[in-house]
Amino acid sequence: MFWNQKSDQCLLQFSASLLFTCVAPVHGGSLNVHQVASNVWMAQGEPAELDEENKGNISNSSFIATGNGVVVIDTGTTETYGRQLRETIKEYTDEPVRWVINTHHHPDHTFGNSAFSGVPIMALSGTKNALNRDGDFFLKTVKERVGDTAAETVVSMPNVNVEPGVKLFSGYSLKLMKFTGHSGNDLVVYDPQSGTLFAGDILFWNRAPTTPHSPGIDIWLEELDRLSEIEVKAIIPGHGPFARDYSPLVQTRQWLLWLDALMKEGVMKGYSANTLIDAEIPGQFAGMSLAKFELTRTISHFYRKYEDDWWESTNR
Repeated sequence: MFWNQKSDQCLLQFSASLLFTCVAPVHGGSLNVHQVASNVWMAQGEPAELDEENKGNISNSSFIATGNGVVVIDTGTTETYGRQLRETIKEYTDEPVRWVINTHHHPDHTFGNSAFSGVPIMALSGTKNALNRDGDFFLKTVKERVGDTAAETVVSMPNVNVEPGVKLFSGYSLKLMKFTGHSGNDLVVYDPQSGTLFAGDILFWNRAPTTPHSPGIDIWLEELDRLSEIEVKAIIPGHGPFARDYSPLVQTRQWLLWLDALMKEGVMKGYSANTLIDAEIPGQFAGMSLAKFELTRTISHFYRKYEDDWWESTNR
């Protein structure tokens, strides 16, 4: 796919008109479940930060009925959510859950793992290492923010390392792809049978992307160009509704381009980080949840690097 500002803006306008026709929900209990393909479903989280009101249900989990068992992709923020997801799956298929995949190490995608004891939990080796490094801190944060709902939640590590490539799940083929732009170790899953791309947090839609563990906006942008080459019938982002076009990719890319330009301009003009945090959010992102919050976080942890890079380039 060729990217330019005009085509990106047109697609964003087009995607807005599709938003309500693409994501009509089928509710599974209190989870907001949507059927994406004949054998693919997504449980959509709320576009919010962790708190007691949303009980940590802020990210997307998905499941695929392969004909010989269910593949679950991401397990949510708490053991309570993981159990609820496992019970909800029974409403849509008689197939047992046989595999779990963690797309990356963040708690809203892995802390439901303990509800799937006895099931192989697959992830990149780097994801396991990162969760081992950050898990205790994540757990403390989740319990403080979510409260009683997270009382039984523990750090449950992935127990099967996977590598990029095609993997068979009792004959059902999924393509596993390694990216790094969001967390340093990001697993994107493509289902060629349904044409569904499970992007994890490499893509967000109508919710501002989080960047605290990103190795660099430039890296993330390069990976989005790679991702755009995949022919899809549906995209499930890590946060936000699913789409039947490239809208999540377009919006994520435009947000990152804006952040990159904002920080580069700020360095050139000698602005402080606080000045950039007060920057006006462009109108194209007006409906994006948590835009100001994530702008603040991104500037707080990235701006010093932009300043250092500029200083080095001008003093060679």
